[in-house]
Amino acid sequence: MKLESVDYVNTFIAIASGASGEVPAPHPRGGKPAIASATFEMIRENPYRYTSGDVIFTVRAGRRGIPDDDRAAARAAFYSTGRPCLRASDLGKRYGWGVHAGARGRLALYPAASPEYAALEAGAAPDGTPVTGRPRDARLAHVSA
Repeated sequence: MKLESVDYVNTFIAIASGASGEVPAPHPRGGKPAIASATFEMIRENPYRYTSGDVIFTVRAGRRGIPDDDRAAARAAFYSTGRPCLRASDLGKRYGWGVHAGARGRLALYPAASPEYAALEAGAAPDGTPVTGRPRDARLAHVSA
């Protein structure tokens, strides 16, 4: 499995300090889902299926209308330069959803008020494994949005 520069392994992205965690989910605006809404739906409906790189690019490609046949080349071009990761997402900064990347870099969401969120914040994944792995930067094993 090739990891993108935005991917994490065994990492928990906690909500930002000051985020209320009271808003349950981002809602679509107008005819096109907001980035946070599309990101939320993709991860929430498919826990531990997609990596951060998958989610970030798929949401972007969907919003830009990139045809499926062109996505492999567009993804390579997209990740040829530095990109923001999910730490910059409104999911943790505004909506109160923590993001967990498991051992294979696949993502799941946990609401701030859940027991799973508390366990992840304490350093244990839902399956009991420690949240200690480092993707690219040893300082990012447990980060806040």
